[in-house]
Amino acid sequence: MNIKTLLLDSNSKLIEYIVIPFLILVIAFILSKVLRAILNKFVTGASSKLNVDPTKYNFLKNAVSFVIFTLAIVVIFQTIPSLRAYGVTLFASAGILAAIVGFASQSAFSNIISGIFIVIFKPFRVGDLINIGETHSGTVEDITLRHTIIRNFENRRIVIPNSIISEQTITNSTLTDDKTCMFVIMSISYDSDIELAIRIMQEEAMAHPFHIDNRTQEDIDKGTPDVIVRLVSFGDSSVNLRASVWANHPTDGFAMKCDLHKSIKERFDKEGIEIPFPYRTIIYKEKKIADATTSNKESL
Repeated sequence: MNIKTLLLDSNSKLIEYIVIPFLILVIAFILSKVLRAILNKFVTGASSKLNVDPTKYNFLKNAVSFVIFTLAIVVIFQTIPSLRAYGVTLFASAGILAAIVGFASQSAFSNIISGIFIVIFKPFRVGDLINIGETHSGTVEDITLRHTIIRNFENRRIVIPNSIISEQTITNSTLTDDKTCMFVIMSISYDSDIELAIRIMQEEAMAHPFHIDNRTQEDIDKGTPDVIVRLVSFGDSSVNLRASVWANHPTDGFAMKCDLHKSIKERFDKEGIEIPFPYRTIIYKEKKIADATTSNKESL
């Protein structure tokens, strides 16, 4: 073997063992930086809309770098023939370990994936008033990749895993507009004056400090009432009226609704509007049986 052949073999091994791996790592480094910058911009924007600290999602950027460099190492092992056999054994063992860890951490990963979906789709933000299914309701205090913290109306903190939230129907009262329409339903007797009852409900609603006029200019021009009261149904012993009353915030709306129940009831009592209650007729059959027995004895 001459010197030229040795130099060619040496150069080829230099390219194979040093140059190619170095280029692969450089490409991986550049790709990691680009993807981290894109992800950082996205997470920062999403976190500002969610009103949460973007540093809570730093692990996403680290995960991107980890995946890219792992793939780069796999490519390097596959490129160098002498390392290929060791690489197969190494990554096979790592795959088994990853499968065991993944199975053991299935619930944790499910919460993380659900947290990522919250970051992407933004169904609620910190400070939003939400209902989760039919069970929990309150104000969102914090959002992490594992769980969401809700402060309910009793000032208690409810920590709910994100995987559970992703499976529930979420009612967000403040996602785009804080204004809320409260339905105030009152029942009056069939003998009561319906027009008087409607007027009382409208007056009491418009007098409440939390009430707002939500009419458009077109509604005002058409003479649409500030508070619309409709007869919505007939009950067994009542006529059911529903007033639509607007407030600036769901919390104000709830307080207003409770106050209106009281003030309207007091006005109804004062104006002679009856709120009916069910009547029941009770028949004592024992007395009839006893009278029938006594009558039979006397006839004998």
